[in-house]
Amino acid sequence: MPKMPGKHWIFSFLKMKNRRLILSLIIFGILSVFVASGWFTWTKSNPQPVPRFDGERALKDVAAQVAFGPRIPDSDAHEKAVKYIQSELAAAGWQSTVEMAQFGGQTALNILATRNKKTPTLILGAHYDSRLYADNDPDPVNQTVPVPGANDGASGSAVLLELARSLPVDSIPTALLFIDIEDNGRIPGWDWILGSRAFAANLPIAPPKAVVIVDMIGDADLNIYMEKNSNIELTRQIWKTAKSLGFEQAFIPEYKFRVTDDHVPFIEKGIRAVDIIDLDYPYWHTIQDTPDKVSAASLQIVGDTLLAWVRNYGPCLTLQNCNEK
Repeated sequence: MPKMPGKHWIFSFLKMKNRRLILSLIIFGILSVFVASGWFTWTKSNPQPVPRFDGERALKDVAAQVAFGPRIPDSDAHEKAVKYIQSELAAAGWQSTVEMAQFGGQTALNILATRNKKTPTLILGAHYDSRLYADNDPDPVNQTVPVPGANDGASGSAVLLELARSLPVDSIPTALLFIDIEDNGRIPGWDWILGSRAFAANLPIAPPKAVVIVDMIGDADLNIYMEKNSNIELTRQIWKTAKSLGFEQAFIPEYKFRVTDDHVPFIEKGIRAVDIIDLDYPYWHTIQDTPDKVSAASLQIVGDTLLAWVRNYGPCLTLQNCNEK
């Protein structure tokens, strides 16, 4: 009968296996630390790109819209602008619908974009159409010609498109509204802000906590004064944000104009709204409102300001407790 191993031998064997196991675990742990350290070092030196507002890219959006021609109702250029806006929104991860509505005997094609199914806290809006007639042009011959609408129309839409690309996904729920037939007041059969009136009259979404309209904000000589019809608290928040970024020369903390713009229909419904607009534009409603009059730097200032405002004031907008004084 073979001799069975003694207990001492068995314990030695088990201890040896335990030592090997422990040593393996130690080596594995050391290697894990090195791998994790290396990954951390790599990610630190190769950070994932953070979306940022790009004024130059926004300026290309201005040029693209103007290249279609004047975006007047029932025109080929208008149709192309709608398709372009929706295509750029889709590429940035937003879903959009064309909200057809009538007001004042005219039909508006407003484009509403959202990025998730959450109820929007905020609407950022701009009109994309251009005026039927350049009736402010110094040459009478041009006063029945449509306006190219680079600053007056395309600049605001360009800012919205670039915000669609750069607004962080974890921002407060936001809707982007591209507004039609805003710019035809003082023309028989038309009036100002028909598209926004049509939209506000039958809101397809729950009323937001705030609405911000951007209009004519691409002027190379940017002078955005506080607007007298706008909500005071929202105005103070945005102008304070601009000042913190060093943009006080562009966002001038003084009241100058009272404007009938796309924010008014929302205010009339009891929704807080503000208009960011530069009316000191010498090419307003002339055929000289072309892309060469628009500045990427001005688009950048407005875009950066809105991104910072959404980041800083988004949480309290949701809770409605910003209490800006």
